[in-house]
Amino acid sequence: MNTVKDSLLLKDHYPDTDISVFYMDIRAFGKGFEDLYRRSKEAGVKYIRGFPGEVVEDSVTGNLLLTVENTTAGRIEQHELDMVVLSIGFVPPEEQAQVKKLLTLSQTDEGFFLESHPKLKPVDTPTRGVYLAGCAEGPKDIKDSVTQASAAAARAQIVLNAERLMVEAITALVDKEVCNGCGLCATVCPYGAILADSKTKVIAQVMEAKCAGCGTCAAECRRDAITMRHFPDAAMLAQVEAALAEDSMNKIVTFACNWCSYAGADYAGVSRMQYPPNARIIRTMCSGRVDEDFVLRAFQLGAPVVLVSGCHFADCHYINANRWTQKRVDRLWDRLERKGVRPERLQLEWISAAEGAKFALVMKEMERIRQTVTEEEIAQTRKVL
Repeated sequence: MNTVKDSLLLKDHYPDTDISVFYMDIRAFGKGFEDLYRRSKEAGVKYIRGFPGEVVEDSVTGNLLLTVENTTAGRIEQHELDMVVLSIGFVPPEEQAQVKKLLTLSQTDEGFFLESHPKLKPVDTPTRGVYLAGCAEGPKDIKDSVTQASAAAARAQIVLNAERLMVEAITALVDKEVCNGCGLCATVCPYGAILADSKTKVIAQVMEAKCAGCGTCAAECRRDAITMRHFPDAAMLAQVEAALAEDSMNKIVTFACNWCSYAGADYAGVSRMQYPPNARIIRTMCSGRVDEDFVLRAFQLGAPVVLVSGCHFADCHYINANRWTQKRVDRLWDRLERKGVRPERLQLEWISAAEGAKFALVMKEMERIRQTVTEEEIAQTRKVL
């Protein structure tokens, strides 16, 4: 839209200027942008759909000759121009990487800071107390930047005016008698909420004000020294055992993260999308909470298939916790294969809260895999695991 605005500005100051804009796609998405685009065309600006090819200098006139494929007319055209201006894309500054590391922020594939949720928390970051405004989140015009800055200021004012701040009770608790100070929990924590030093073997200490309760540390702890309040291992295993207490041969054990895949399952239900009813969903705050022992216990109890589901990589509500989910499932696949268990009986899927249709489709595929699992195969799995 900057090109459209620049063309209008040139036409206002120099009405006789002949302007041609070469493009492939125009998206006048913002409020009033379509009107700007229309006014630009009415002012005489020519919009030609097609990528410019080579640009050479005319040896006689000294002007520039631009060759372009006009995809609308279906022909190759050559335009003689006094000046060619390249409208380049907006990229984040290099210094942004330092800010990301300092504040423990997440980024999009393009390098801009990622908000906590595009609809529910558009100016919040996954790190509590840090808010976004303007082009830090992505390219914006002045109006959108001012609007977002007002929203960010309002969100910050809530924190500044509060006498006390409430945090979620779902935090990690370290058993100091079991912890050996290996420091693995501090490595996997996306918020840097755990203090530990593997060199000095200092017992891990959780800063509860920073802990968001994803549970990745508890799932990765090799000594089971970390307990997640409200989501302890005993409670999670009890749900697995209850789901498979009867007719385990026909059950699909599904671990679903609270924010995306669990909400996607709910969306599929309220939308009356048809999918197999034999799924037994176990809710976790994050897919990073799914311990390897949970999956193995399900197979030991006779589960034919197990599904681990969570947010898409770019949408993880706990910055990058689901990256550890991927690594953990990769280890499980290798372990199952070494034990002679079909790895496809364990599936990993990324499902957002808006993808109810995908959840239904995944459950149908899980049912298809379940029907291929025999009683002999389940008995052998129980024996080797």
